[in-house]
Amino acid sequence: MRYAIVIGKTENDYSACVPDLPGCVATGATVEETQAQIREAMEFHLDGLREDGASIAQPASRVEYVEIAA
Repeated sequence: MRYAIVIGKTENDYSACVPDLPGCVATGATVEETQAQIREAMEFHLDGLREDGASIAQPASRVEYVEIAA
């Protein structure tokens, strides 16, 4: 499955979330570390849902960019 993730810069590091998997978040010192951490978090999150017998949301989010005048 291919889920969209959002990575944002915070004051001290980076954070990531998965819009289609509420509560699935991760942080890291770099973008690369954050990507690795969110991948692990997603696998852990999905394993937990499977163990609980909960339904797993199919990827539905889309990533788009909107340009605006500054």
